[in-house]
Amino acid sequence: MKHITLAATGLALIALSSAAAAADMSVPSRVYTKAPVLVDPGYNWTGFYAGLNGGYSWGKADAVFLPGTAFATPVKQDVNGGLGGGQIGYNWQLDRTWVVGLEADIQGTGERGRATSTPGTTRITLPGGDFNLVATTSAASSWSFPWFATFRGRVGLLATPDLLLYGTGGLAVGEVKYSTQTSTTAQIFGPGSQGTTPSGAAVTVAGTPLSESQTRVGWTLGAGLEKKFDRNWSAKLEYLYLDLGSKSYFAGTANQTDVSFHDHIFRAGINYAFNPAVVAKY
Repeated sequence: MKHITLAATGLALIALSSAAAAADMSVPSRVYTKAPVLVDPGYNWTGFYAGLNGGYSWGKADAVFLPGTAFATPVKQDVNGGLGGGQIGYNWQLDRTWVVGLEADIQGTGERGRATSTPGTTRITLPGGDFNLVATTSAASSWSFPWFATFRGRVGLLATPDLLLYGTGGLAVGEVKYSTQTSTTAQIFGPGSQGTTPSGAAVTVAGTPLSESQTRVGWTLGAGLEKKFDRNWSAKLEYLYLDLGSKSYFAGTANQTDVSFHDHIFRAGINYAFNPAVVAKY
């Protein structure tokens, strides 16, 4: 009887051991892997930005004194100077290649220009025919471009993740100021109606100084490049052509002048981007 009990106990232990081994085989072993590697999310161009800029511009003011008359006198004058201001905008990065955006800027400038012209000379034979009077009218004029602003769209190509090449264009608004003062100098000459020998001193009569400022609306077109130095800071170089068309100054008076204005602008700037958070990929 004792031997039977021992045998039964042995068989029970063997059965339990086999069941435990089978249970261990049914549970898959745990797989150990290396820690994930953090991938740099790269540059993100989407978001608001703001910045400052400075540069130089070469303007051209074409003026026509007394337009539409026999005394019409055209004058072309350079209006050059430095400029500085600020910009604000928003970019949308569409994919790894294209970025579109909107930008507005306002600039103060030191652009100025001055010129003197001679609209006309009149020769009058004095009574008796022994002398003639020559009257010469001249105009001293000045132009200035105190400020302008632009509202533009931008379309850019990412040459590299941190370098944007873009074209830009849109609306331009600016103040063009024009001032002038005419004067007439009279001199008697002789002998005869065509004589050229001065007789007596010349007399100059200055006219009333005139000045008018107009806020003008036109268009602008240009191109530039912008490079990021980190996720928030970037620097740019930009060229703009700006055209404010032609307007009449002192309209309806004897001093009416048509003034057209366009400008070539080169500037450099720096931007700070308020980029949204970028989620890293693993």
